[in-house]
Amino acid sequence: MDLGLKDRVYIVTGATRGLGFASARELVADGAKVLVTGRDEKRTADAAAELGPNAVGAAADNADPAAAGRLIATARERFGRFDGILISVGGPVPGFAVDSTDEQWSAAFESVFLGAVRLARAAAAVLGEGGVIGFVLSGSVHEPIPGLTISNGLRPGLAGFAKSLSVELGPRGIRVIGLLPARIDTDRVRELDALSGDAAAARAGNESRIPLRRYGSPQEFGRAAAFLLSPAASYLTGVMLPVDGGSRHGF
Repeated sequence: MDLGLKDRVYIVTGATRGLGFASARELVADGAKVLVTGRDEKRTADAAAELGPNAVGAAADNADPAAAGRLIATARERFGRFDGILISVGGPVPGFAVDSTDEQWSAAFESVFLGAVRLARAAAAVLGEGGVIGFVLSGSVHEPIPGLTISNGLRPGLAGFAKSLSVELGPRGIRVIGLLPARIDTDRVRELDALSGDAAAARAGNESRIPLRRYGSPQEFGRAAAFLLSPAASYLTGVMLPVDGGSRHGF
């Protein structure tokens, strides 16, 4: 199936590794042009170089209020158009409710929540019919994950914001979608497994509770993201798609 991505232009934040990079790679593979962002300038440039001539890098911190406008302007300048954005940010520091500090909550709110809101609002202001705004969230939108209290607090709020935005932008033909990854085999998930003191045992235990009995690959997540961002998904908006091997217990 042709996803209709050829020559469409997307911004993918947090794209130097993990789910953001996997999503950018699948978009480029299907013919899109991508502006990849990350906080580290060298890693951002390296990620863009690995993706090839249809990708460029721009170092940016989602918590920077000026980042959104600058990134959209850069995408238009380099590629001549702007069709959508996938907002992916690294997860907040792990920890339990009684251990999380005000400083950790404030930093996470600025980058994970408010930074994402700013990016989405800036994109909404300039996108036309057929545009799309995507959020990489988490399975914690539906079910809290032990040891990730800050993420559990912020991700559901972003899902609510995304749903509200989808209703507001629908009449303009702009879609808003979310992806809810669970145990995808990324550096972040391996780091979380290692916190148990026995990463292999933690992984085996997690896999035993996944109906497909394995972690997902970044490529599998990236393919799902590319589809939802593409014109092939033109009648999907306001949806939160679990990419979790069946882990979610509800429908």
